[in-house]
Amino acid sequence: MPTNNRMYELEYPSPSSLGESPEGPTLVVALQGYADAGHAVEGVSNHLNAALETRTLATFNNDELIDYRSRRPAVTLANHTVADVEEIGIELRVVRDTKDMPFLLLSGPEPDLRWEAFSKSVADLAVQFGVQQTLCLYAAPVAAPHTRPVVVSTHGNDESLVKDKYLFDGIITVPGAASIMIERELDKRGEKVAGFTAHVPHYIANSPYPMAAFQLMQALEDTANLQLPLRALEQEITSVQRQLAEQTAASKEIAQVVSALEQHYDREVEEYRRNNPNAKMPGEAQVPSGDEISEAFENYLTAIEDQQSRPLVDGQRGLPFGDDLSQALQDFYYIDPAQPTDEEDE
Repeated sequence: MPTNNRMYELEYPSPSSLGESPEGPTLVVALQGYADAGHAVEGVSNHLNAALETRTLATFNNDELIDYRSRRPAVTLANHTVADVEEIGIELRVVRDTKDMPFLLLSGPEPDLRWEAFSKSVADLAVQFGVQQTLCLYAAPVAAPHTRPVVVSTHGNDESLVKDKYLFDGIITVPGAASIMIERELDKRGEKVAGFTAHVPHYIANSPYPMAAFQLMQALEDTANLQLPLRALEQEITSVQRQLAEQTAASKEIAQVVSALEQHYDREVEEYRRNNPNAKMPGEAQVPSGDEISEAFENYLTAIEDQQSRPLVDGQRGLPFGDDLSQALQDFYYIDPAQPTDEEDE
């Protein structure tokens, strides 16, 4: 349905699921562009759109935003005719996580043109649909080894979005991005907004690095209380880690460089840990608070009472005990299998 704003068109009718949460949905900005080392942001948007239920909310006008000379679509010729042209588009979609919780996802290529008008349009949509917080995703090449957990640094204008996160303490000047312009516009309007930047080993910044996408989605889970299909990336992560391990083992020079990067990484992380003892460090799970443990235990007892009050029918299983309970606890406190445990390190 056309709007007075030439920048985008809204779907009609709009997905009704946006009104389900009284706090309003989270907006995730995952634009593919300059700030996407390891194709991490692209990996997040592709994975979420493919693995979860989505519905289009708004479609942005390519002629207003895309320079086709810098982003030429692939064209397929067959039988002397143009059979297909690659679709390029920026969309705002309603996505439902694995708990059926809706959130918004802005994905597609970073606009080539009209960043300020684009940012204002995105901010208008965020206000229109009652967005409670906006989380922008980035990935940057850094001097870090692939043998250590991916660092995701956080910046934002609200304490609730950066609390216990790995923060960059200092001043740095970097090239701009359309997502940063969106952050600035939302900040001007007094809206909650934060950015997550995955630190990708610089020597693989031009290749897909699924571990960075994994860590970005884990940051989304922690901050927005979402449940995302992270385990679907395990096989891809394992494959890439195996290839990197083989290449490192086959070259003494590469192994020496990786070893030097490991020492630098370990010093930096240890120093940050000393200065920020309550921060969640890379590769560490956030320890649940006393209130969260108490609430989980009360829910568990209630489930037991409900289960005991109902007779089992054929084929129905009761609550897990013994080995089943142990497996359930492992699933609840899920640790990424691609990251080594302390025992494995020893």
